[in-house]
Amino acid sequence: MTVPVNPPADGGPGADGSGSSAASPRMRSKAELGAAIRQDGRAALVVNTRSRRGRRLYPAVHARLRDARLDLLGSFPAGESDGLDAALTAAMRLQPDLLIVGGGDGTICEAARRLAHRDVALGLLPLGTTNNFARTLGIPLNLPAAIGVLTAGKVADVDLGQAGEVIFANLVSTGLSAQVAATVPHQLKRVLGRAAYPLTALAGLPRHRPLRAIITVGERRYTLATHQLNIANGSFHGGRPITGDASADDRLLLVYPLGGPSRRALLCSTVRHAIAGARRTMKEPAYLAVRELWLHTDPPLPLDVDGELLGRTPTRIALAPNALRVMVAPAFPDL
Repeated sequence: MTVPVNPPADGGPGADGSGSSAASPRMRSKAELGAAIRQDGRAALVVNTRSRRGRRLYPAVHARLRDARLDLLGSFPAGESDGLDAALTAAMRLQPDLLIVGGGDGTICEAARRLAHRDVALGLLPLGTTNNFARTLGIPLNLPAAIGVLTAGKVADVDLGQAGEVIFANLVSTGLSAQVAATVPHQLKRVLGRAAYPLTALAGLPRHRPLRAIITVGERRYTLATHQLNIANGSFHGGRPITGDASADDRLLLVYPLGGPSRRALLCSTVRHAIAGARRTMKEPAYLAVRELWLHTDPPLPLDVDGELLGRTPTRIALAPNALRVMVAPAFPDL
């Protein structure tokens, strides 16, 4: 059921996801920022060399950016478990107009949190396992074509979400996914790619108990029992379309459970979403399209925020419209 509600009343979160404002004194227009990137080329590069393809492709990224005449102010590989934060901090100190980030969804979504409401564009090099946010934005998954978007694309502004005090780019979920996020082995991801997630989920499913969720939207309340509840800003999950009409620029969050309280229902619903997601629409009863909601669960549970365990229920989850500037292909529909 689609339920429109009023936009969040607050002023939106800051670039560090803390909720405090860190915006620049003056935000250039998208056209001005795009012109500055093309004319001055003030770009910095961060690549997560722990991602599935990051270590292998890091030299090629350098070479192709140089061939594309993108002169870098600095380049920062993030190879340690805690190195991404330092790399992003160092890159932002250079005050680039374009921050190019290579890695998986976790890396790119962390960069999106840093750049929320900032006068800097995010350039995506999808080097991860599922690359959901890159798919949502129509970024090609092969390296030469993704770099082509950086050189021939445009600056667009797209929506982000906020779960409590934490910014998210693609998805907030609770239930089995949080268990998977806490337990999926990094080495398994490197070897199997996105297949590592369903295999880890299947291994943990026999011991997983369903949750009871209460979703409050304005004056309306929805109660359901499920093993998995998702709240999406983007249009892809697990590398597959959620629906054919969702996007990161539609001013809506998409709420949907995967099945009911039985494990069989979870498996059937997951398969159905994977097979038929591109042919489904947000108007179907399985979905709730909103701008803001309150989520309570019984019992209180951790939240999987773009692949990381950040926060717990109960929490407010809201849309931050046009909060992130990104480089996209010229044909991307920028609302």
